Amino acid sequence: MAKRDYYEVLGVDKNASANDIKKAYRKLAIQYHPDKNPDNKEAEEKFKEAAEAYSVLSDPDKKARYDQFGFEGVSGAGGAGGFGGAGMDINDIFSMFGDIFGGRGGFSGFGGFGGGNAGPAKHRGSDQRVKVRLTLQEIANGVTKKFKLKKYVPCTHCNGSGAENGAVETCPDCKGTGRVVRTQQSFFGMMRSEVACPRCNGQGKIIKNKCQHCNGDGIMMGEEIVEVNIPAGVYEGMQLSMRGKGNAGKYNGIPGDLLILVEEEKHPTLVRDENDLIYSLLLDIPTAALGGFAEIPTIDGKAKVTIDPGTQPGKVLRLRGKGLPSLNGYGKGDIVVNISVYIPETLSKEEKKRIEEFRNSDNFRPSESIKEKIFRRFKNFFD
Repeated sequence: MAKRDYYEVLGVDKNASANDIKKAYRKLAIQYHPDKNPDNKEAEEKFKEAAEAYSVLSDPDKKARYDQFGFEGVSGAGGAGGFGGAGMDINDIFSMFGDIFGGRGGFSGFGGFGGGNAGPAKHRGSDQRVKVRLTLQEIANGVTKKFKLKKYVPCTHCNGSGAENGAVETCPDCKGTGRVVRTQQSFFGMMRSEVACPRCNGQGKIIKNKCQHCNGDGIMMGEEIVEVNIPAGVYEGMQLSMRGKGNAGKYNGIPGDLLILVEEEKHPTLVRDENDLIYSLLLDIPTAALGGFAEIPTIDGKAKVTIDPGTQPGKVLRLRGKGLPSLNGYGKGDIVVNISVYIPETLSKEEKKRIEEFRNSDNFRPSESIKEKIFRRFKNFFD
């Protein structure tokens, strides 16, 4: 089945608020919930499809990437990835969106799906954030950067368990599952949901003696050198994500992510405009009038361009494919050369005399067609 636009899946527009997106997803999740549609493969796929759409549109960073790049923007690290594929476990949906379903989200009386086997909860470590400043050359070619991070790592004394000498016992309330079942009356009847066991905080185990090095948390402050492969075509303000390279989670939990905020170093002569690079070329009067050659800086060096005789201010030249690559790998931008002509601010007597000789020459008076062409270029800047 062809992938549908996420906004279409949830039935909202691009300007929908976070609350509207959540309401739309909840409505679909209830409609296609597996407990209400036992053995219905089509309903199960729609349930997964809605969950995938919500996983992207409910996250501001993923939503921004999706709005700009479509599915390509969220198919890499930190994106939707293979979410919603045929091999996806529906238990993952309940784990991710427990606030939508009120725990595990099973409906009693609709079949055997509601109980599930989610297992003991895993503490997730917090994300780490770093900034990286990139030159245009690094953005054009992609680059690998190394970061020395101070962050929480698993405790080496207790191997991340939080227990001195590994002394733990099974929680008597949840029997090691980390989950307990609750039932409550709802609009659909009795709703049966699984929640984290309050006695062991969802761990399924109780620590008898806390580790003295980490105070029973299973994590301690440490350092790690992380290599980040930054793809070509990134842009100012973009946030990349490396899954699992953030702070370690308590009790051998799930590590957080490393979030890399991209900043661009200003180039001395080139200005970025999406994938194009803009260069302002200032010609002297003789070259503009007689023609010649000019050197244009590029990302990797210089390029020579031909200046036609009678070149007017405002003329634009394009060096095709000399700009920045697209982030999704399709094509490159151009170097756009905007031409201006330099008029001397002061003249010697001899220079004035020579120019005076041209004052009355028809060739040195702009025609109406030239005026119109230049004014049209000027007007285009404001359209």
